[in-house]
Amino acid sequence: MVLTIASGKGGTGKTTLAVNLAHALSAREQSRPAAGPRRRICLLDCDVEEPNDHLFMRPAFVSEEPVMVAKPVWQADRCTACGRCVAACRYNALAMIKGKVLIFNELCHSCGVCSRVCPEEALREEPTRIGTVQSTAPDAPLVFAHGTLDIAESLAPNVVRAVKAHVDPDAITIIDASPGTACPVVEAVRGADAVLLVTEPTPFGLHDLKLAVGLTLKLGVPTGIVVNRSDGTDRLIADYAATVGLPIAGRIPFRRDYAEAYSGGAVLVERFPELRENLLNLFDTLATACPPLPPEEGFELSADVAAPWPVGTAGGYQEITVISGKGGTGKTTLVSSLSKLAEQAVLADDDVDAADLHLLLTPLVRERHDFVGGTKAWIDPEACLGCGRCAQACRFHAIERLPGKPGQVAVPYRVEPMACEGCGLCRRVCPVDAIADLDNVNGRWFLSSTAAGPMVHARLGIAEENSGRLVTQVRNRAAELATELRQALILGDGPPGTGCPVIASVSGTDLVVIVTEPTVSGVHDMERVMRLSRHFGVPAVVVINKADLNPDQAQRIEAIATAHGSRVIGRIPFDRQVNDALMAGRILVDHGTGPAAAAVREVWQRLQAVLAEARA
Repeated sequence: MVLTIASGKGGTGKTTLAVNLAHALSAREQSRPAAGPRRRICLLDCDVEEPNDHLFMRPAFVSEEPVMVAKPVWQADRCTACGRCVAACRYNALAMIKGKVLIFNELCHSCGVCSRVCPEEALREEPTRIGTVQSTAPDAPLVFAHGTLDIAESLAPNVVRAVKAHVDPDAITIIDASPGTACPVVEAVRGADAVLLVTEPTPFGLHDLKLAVGLTLKLGVPTGIVVNRSDGTDRLIADYAATVGLPIAGRIPFRRDYAEAYSGGAVLVERFPELRENLLNLFDTLATACPPLPPEEGFELSADVAAPWPVGTAGGYQEITVISGKGGTGKTTLVSSLSKLAEQAVLADDDVDAADLHLLLTPLVRERHDFVGGTKAWIDPEACLGCGRCAQACRFHAIERLPGKPGQVAVPYRVEPMACEGCGLCRRVCPVDAIADLDNVNGRWFLSSTAAGPMVHARLGIAEENSGRLVTQVRNRAAELATELRQALILGDGPPGTGCPVIASVSGTDLVVIVTEPTVSGVHDMERVMRLSRHFGVPAVVVINKADLNPDQAQRIEAIATAHGSRVIGRIPFDRQVNDALMAGRILVDHGTGPAAAAVREVWQRLQAVLAEARA
């Protein structure tokens, strides 16, 4: 049994479910009579950008293995500066400057094209570490392994595959996937017997649940829904589940004592027996289904004639990007409020994998554009000789042999579109030109009007690659708008994690605002994303959301920020008005005058001071 636990967005309780279900199952197996069969439980944390399960498992690792990929190294004495490698690279990871080849490691996908096309063999491939996998003893009752993608690396699926190598076919394996619907999630879901999607009964939760459902059903994996922070009825989620034909597999109630215990790193099923029984019943009656894929929702062009945007007087702009090490910290809630307090700014929703800012800003779409993020390979089955050179060359495991027919000599190959990253290597190695490159429309981007100002936003297609390029498209258009309209500020809502889309959001921005929570996972992920911002030379400040949930963890955040040359500029208290505002689909500072709204206004005042210091 392989059960993957995923979610459309972070912060829904995915890790909570994975860790506590594994503990509950293991304890039950160990309580069985010694003479009877005991099943081993295996928990694999495949959220490799921000692995958190170890913070609760407290494992005794016995093995640590590096995850290696082949990356090019330039040999100046061999290079003739012909430029073929630069022309062939589809990830902009190579550049030629004054006869020298520059390699940008953060953009390299380790596809092997550049070294293959070089006529002088001036690009030598060398094994390069991109992450690590750690594991406990394989014969333990509860086996645990996790992967960690190195800071500023982008090849998360490679690390996910390395973690999944620890799947025990004789065990019950629980896989904790990363949030969203991009390539690391595809890799974590692929091959699972079932998927549980964790959501919460809010408009944000429903929106991102729809994206995750699109992914799992596109992969053909039986799917069930778990509602966390449940109010008992959850009509918002229940109505959607009934419409698409998916079962509600279980519910976890909304309780502050659960949140407080989680913030300190507790395993909840050890403190709350009723939760242990709840999760065991969820597993024993595992409810999943695989209905037809529902139609994907989209943004329609507005029929209203939009008024011209006001033109300011600024001679240049500053860009703030709000990010978080993990999802669900309140990043989008903060950005929407800051957008209203700023009165006039250009807004950029850089979280193209699971964009949510539009849910609060209700944009009127002025422009809609297809995004061609590269190509996908296609093999002509009539021309294919079945030699297999393409499959041997592909480093993304995207090419497989078709089922042969009786008497068929040349069994052709096919490309799995969700695995193909469009590097073009297969086409170069095919001896009969049976492979073509097809333009891949893997998303859309939009220009919209909101009450807070113009907004550029996008939606990456389900299970599509090149989210980093789409983020760049959003940021570039926002920069053009800020220049055209002479606006002084671009306010960006960035994605969670530390991978490719975050790198594209952070590099070149003027200030990073890190939103975190005073929990063991919030502290861990904040530190990783702070290291990322420092890697790219971008100053960062910190805002602590739900700051009064765990004062000790809040103090840890203060200390870590200071150690990294940063500072905390705001503490937002735990306030039910925040949830009330989200349920009403309203911006927090417009919804009420509670303590959280007041704290956000103070954050805005301090941000203005930080920006003024940077201009001085």
